[in-house]
Amino acid sequence: MEESISAIDAVDAQQRQQLIAEQRVIRELAARDREVRAHEQAHAAVGGQYAGAPSYQFTRGPNGVRYATSGQVSIDTSEVPGDPQATLDKLTVVVRAALAPAQPSPQDRAVASAAQAGIANARAELAAERRDAQNDRISADNSEPQARVPSPVIGDTGGSLLDIVV
Repeated sequence: MEESISAIDAVDAQQRQQLIAEQRVIRELAARDREVRAHEQAHAAVGGQYAGAPSYQFTRGPNGVRYATSGQVSIDTSEVPGDPQATLDKLTVVVRAALAPAQPSPQDRAVASAAQAGIANARAELAAERRDAQNDRISADNSEPQARVPSPVIGDTGGSLLDIVV
């Protein structure tokens, strides 16, 4: 009889250990789920109109519940054709969205870096447009007829304001 009680105790101890291990896995999965969802929500919230809805990949826990273990948010990183200022504004939002989570991933940092390169290009385009506009204004100013100042007549002393003596 003592042997059967010992066997039951051994089974109970094994089941307890298994239950404790499952509970640990469930806690870890639940913590990962919260982290993943917060991370992707941060991208989506800051990305606004340029960000899609978060999508998740799930792992089923020992309790049968699905937990998000990874995710992604698509974001539009394209330039705004013919409008470098709008491109600059858009890519500034993209950088903020990529870096919005508390712990940006390497992919998040890569997206932010690419957007920053796009911002530099947009700034260069804006500077070139401003230079071209300024050069056009200068050219237009130089091509307008200038008011003619009559040249003084040498030797004429008939009351002109400017007499040139040679």
